[in-house]
Amino acid sequence: MRSLVFTILVFLASTAVAQENAGVESSSGISDTEALSVFAPDAAAFTIDNLGNLYILSSKGLLKKYNNKGDSLNVFNDVRRYGSVYAIDVTNPLKVLLYYRDFSTVVMLDRFLNRINIVDFRKSGIFQAKAIALSYDNNIWVFDEQSARLKKIADDGTLLSETVDLRQVLNAIPSPDKIIDRDGFVYLYDKDKGLYVFDYYGALKNELAITGLTDLQVINRTILGRKDNKFVRYTIGTLDMQEVELPETIKQAEDIRIMQMGIYIRNSRGIALFKYR
Repeated sequence: MRSLVFTILVFLASTAVAQENAGVESSSGISDTEALSVFAPDAAAFTIDNLGNLYILSSKGLLKKYNNKGDSLNVFNDVRRYGSVYAIDVTNPLKVLLYYRDFSTVVMLDRFLNRINIVDFRKSGIFQAKAIALSYDNNIWVFDEQSARLKKIADDGTLLSETVDLRQVLNAIPSPDKIIDRDGFVYLYDKDKGLYVFDYYGALKNELAITGLTDLQVINRTILGRKDNKFVRYTIGTLDMQEVELPETIKQAEDIRIMQMGIYIRNSRGIALFKYR
C-alpha cells in the first residue's frame, strides 16, 4: 500500500502540482500516516482554497471553515435558506460562492463567512444551470442550458458577456457538471459528453472526449480526475493519457482534492490529508 500511494503521488505531483508550485518537493511521496485529520464525520462535501483553508459542508446545514492546521475559524449557519447547496467555489477566499441550483441563486460570503451579496440568476433570465464558477475578474461564469450559452454575470446580475448559441457550433450540447476558470481558459465539463475549453472572449478552443471523470481538476493545462478506481491525467495538446490504479484508502474516498500540500480525501470518518514529504 505504501509504495502504491507513493507512486500515485509522484505521478501527480511531478507533472501538475509541482509545475505550478516549484517550491514543492515533487518526488518525495507522502507521509506514512494522515498528517492532518479534521473530525467531521457528518461532512457532506468539502473544498479547499489556495491558502489551504478547508471548507466543510455538514449534513446538518452548516458551512465550517478550518485553517491548514485543522483549527476551526468560522461557521456559516444559514446555509439552507435557499435549499440545498449544489456547488461551492472558493477560488477567491475573499469571495466564497454558494450555488443553489433549485433557486438559480448564488450567495456570496466574505472570508469570515458573512453573507455579502445574493445573485438571483432568474432576474437575468437564467432558469436552468447546473454549474457556476468565479471568473478571473471576480464575476460569475454560468452555463445557461436553455439558451446554450456560457455567460459572465456581474455581482448585480448584469450580463457582461456570452458565447454564441452553442447549438450552432456543437453536435451535442453540454450540460456541464463543473466549470473551471484556470490559466486564461474556461473549462466546461460534462461527464457524459466531455470537456469543452473556451477562451475569455467566448471562443471555443478545444473539445475533448474525456468522459466519466469525477473530482475533476485543471492544473497547468493538465486534466486530473478519477475514473474506474484509477487516477487519470491528461495534458491538453498531447497524446499522453496516463492512468494509475488507486490504493484502497483512496478508492473508498467520497471526494478527492489535490493541493500543493498534499492530497485530501473525504470518507466515512471525515476529512484526511496525506502530505508530501
